[in-house]
Amino acid sequence: MRACRRQAVPYTPVWYMRQAGRSLPEYRKVREGVPMLTACATPELVVEITMQPVRRYGVDAAIFFSDIVVPLKAIGVDLDIRPGVGPVVEAPIRDREGLAALRPLEPDDVPYVTESVRALVGELGGTPLIGFAGAPFTLASYLIEGGPSKNHDNTKAMMYGEPELWHALMERLSEITLAFLRLQVAAGASAVQLFDSWVGAVAPEDYREFVLPHTSRIFAGLADLGVPRIHFGVGTGELLGLLGEAGADVVGVDWRVPLDEAALRVGAGKALQGNLDPAVLLAPWEVVERRARDVLTRGRVAEGHVFNLGHGVLPATDPDQLARLTDLVHEASAR
Repeated sequence: MRACRRQAVPYTPVWYMRQAGRSLPEYRKVREGVPMLTACATPELVVEITMQPVRRYGVDAAIFFSDIVVPLKAIGVDLDIRPGVGPVVEAPIRDREGLAALRPLEPDDVPYVTESVRALVGELGGTPLIGFAGAPFTLASYLIEGGPSKNHDNTKAMMYGEPELWHALMERLSEITLAFLRLQVAAGASAVQLFDSWVGAVAPEDYREFVLPHTSRIFAGLADLGVPRIHFGVGTGELLGLLGEAGADVVGVDWRVPLDEAALRVGAGKALQGNLDPAVLLAPWEVVERRARDVLTRGRVAEGHVFNLGHGVLPATDPDQLARLTDLVHEASAR
């Protein structure tokens, strides 16, 4: 929390995106035979899965176990998460009629989220819990395309060709996302991360016109809660300044841009999060150590630094590598 607020810290804190997941044998055991969205709606599973990496690694934060489509499912969107594919939407939204199906999210739609967060806060003690939600552009892409997309053809066709419909869709998704994050904070989350998997697909001028007003609305709508707000996207090297401009306190950086360069692009007044390439963890330890020390060194340029990977933990990662990395970050960065 201190690093997010750009305050002095005794060492660089560390957590990992997707730290609770397929790389952990204990995760695979509790998820066996349980569909993803069922797991996300079962408080005892959410608590157990969120806690697993905290117990195993001694990381400095827990990230709420959920999925970006949970709030969409909760308001009645017909979708599922198919193994090996990702979110699949039965009836893609490509017109005003489809847009009408997106109603506001109410706390009663996701009682399992409030219950899970409260239970986690009690179990975590002094370890912060980071709330989690998907950003409007990425949610819009799934809804428009009907599932994962390489080129986001239909998404961009709406964005460029039907800007009024696009902004109406983004406004609704922003309100749903904001409500989802606010209820997590109300239940006790200490910080929040807005995760934009696919926004790296847009150029800076398009981000400013078609995305920035909506992400800004979310961060402004969280300002009164007083919790650190983290913004992360993939492939966003050219967008880093805009990600900071959107209103986040912390800008997550993927592995493509060195942190010292990222600090220049983001500008003053922001902390940075990142950014070891997750694939480095598949290499021998001496490579991991050298690369991690380089990230720490470059991170000193930032006004605040939270060590993380440049994207999620890969399923093939040896958990012992992450445990060793956590210890290294704490020891090597001790002030």
